[in-house]
Amino acid sequence: MVGGGPAGTAAAERAAAEGASAVVFEKGVPRADREDLGPDSTDAAGFLDYWVDIAQLDVDALPEGVIQQELRDAEFVGPEESVTVDRTGIESSYDGFGFTFQRAKLDDWLREQAEAAGAEYRVGDAVTDVESDLSDGHEHTLTLSNGEEWTAEYVILADGPQRRVTMPVLDRFLPADESASERLSPPRANHIAYQEYRKFPEGVLDEDSITFWWGWMPGETAYPWVFPNADNVARVGLTMPIGMDLEGVETADYRLLREDDESIPNGSEYIRRLLEELYGDEYDVESDFPVVEEGYGKSKGTETYSISSTRPIDSPTDAGIAVVGGAMGTTSAFHEGGDHVALRTGKLAGELAALDSLDAYNDAWKDAIGDEILRNVAMADVVADYEPDEWDTAFRVARRMLDSADSGKILTRKNASVGVDGLRLYKDYKKAKFRYRKGKYVQLREAEYRY
Repeated sequence: MVGGGPAGTAAAERAAAEGASAVVFEKGVPRADREDLGPDSTDAAGFLDYWVDIAQLDVDALPEGVIQQELRDAEFVGPEESVTVDRTGIESSYDGFGFTFQRAKLDDWLREQAEAAGAEYRVGDAVTDVESDLSDGHEHTLTLSNGEEWTAEYVILADGPQRRVTMPVLDRFLPADESASERLSPPRANHIAYQEYRKFPEGVLDEDSITFWWGWMPGETAYPWVFPNADNVARVGLTMPIGMDLEGVETADYRLLREDDESIPNGSEYIRRLLEELYGDEYDVESDFPVVEEGYGKSKGTETYSISSTRPIDSPTDAGIAVVGGAMGTTSAFHEGGDHVALRTGKLAGELAALDSLDAYNDAWKDAIGDEILRNVAMADVVADYEPDEWDTAFRVARRMLDSADSGKILTRKNASVGVDGLRLYKDYKKAKFRYRKGKYVQLREAEYRY
C-alpha cells in the first residue's frame, strides 16, 4: 500500500485479515493534533448517515474523541435564499443526520485496526518509484526514499489527490499522448481547499449544524463552510479551483469580492471576509474569533490541501495494481469529503488482492459506490455554471421540495412539481445522470491500459 490514509490503511487491514502479507508505506507529516508522524490528514466535513454504510464503518467501535459533534442538519446559504436539510433521503443504518470527526484520531484508529490484523505500517520513508515486471505474472519493485527496495505481487496506490506516485505508475501503461500525468495533473484535476480552526464566542456557533455558502465566491464548486468541532471550535474553510483569476467575473455579484480586487483573494482573506459578513456588526473578528494555533491542524491552526474535482478512474488490474480513494478521484470537491468512499475502495482492493482476484476490482468499486459517484458527478455538472441568482433559485426550489417530500426522498418527479424551476432542476439532474449511466462517469477506463 502506497499511502497510509483511510484508503491505504483500510486496504492493509482487509488484506492482512485475509492472510496476505501487507505493508503500508507512509511518508508521514507532522500535525499539532497527532503525537507522531502520520498521513497527510485533513479534517473533511464528516460523515452523513448513509456514508457510514458505504464505508462499512462500525461507529460504535470508534474510540472516544473521534466523533466531535453529532449533526442535526446542514444549511445551504445563497446570496438571498437558504435551505436547511435535515435528511439525506437515502436509507441508512445510522440513527441520525451525521457527525463531524477528528481525522487524525480516525487515522490512528484505522492504523491500529490494520496492525491488529497483521499488517505492517512503516512511516517516515516515502515510495519514490515503482517498477513493474509483467513477464511472468506481475511483480513490482518499490524504491523508498531511504534507498531500500521492496518487492510485491500487488500494489495498491493510495497516495491521495496529488497522485505523486500514481501518475508515473499509470503512465507506464498508457500511450505517451494519453498520459495520466497530463490528464490527472493536480492543477487541472484538483481544487484547492484551505481551512482555519477558529474559536467562536459562547452561544454563536450552531454546534449541531454544518453550513455552506454558495454563490458567495466565483468558481465552479467554490464555496466556504463552517463545520463544528468540540468546545466552540469550528473549521472555517473554503474550496475553489486552482489558478483561477477574475477575468470575466463581475465582482459586484459576489459578497466575498470587493470592487478593487485585482485577483482572487487568498484563503485567509476569504475567511476573514466571510466572518466579517456574518458577525462583523457585533464582533471584532480577529479578536473574538481567534485562530486556535495549539493542538489543531498542520500549521498553527491552518490547513491547505487538495481535493479531487474530476471523475474517478479505473485501475490497471491486469498488472496487479489498484488505485483507491483520492488517488482514483472518488473524493469530491462537490460534497467536500470522501473518507467514506476512500474506506470502501481501500477495503475492496485489499481483500481482492489478498484473494488473487484483483481483476474484479473495477467492477466491484462501481457496484459499491457507483450510485454515490453518479449523484455527485451529475449534480456537479448541473450547477457547474451557476451564477449567484441561480443558487438562490435552487435553494428556493429545494426548500419547497423538502416541504413536499413526504416519502423521505427529496429530488423526485413529484417533489419537483412545485414549479417550473423545480421541474427544470429535476430534468437537468436526470439528463446528467443519464449521460453518465453504466459507468460513463469513469474518465480513464480499464480498456485504455496497455500491458
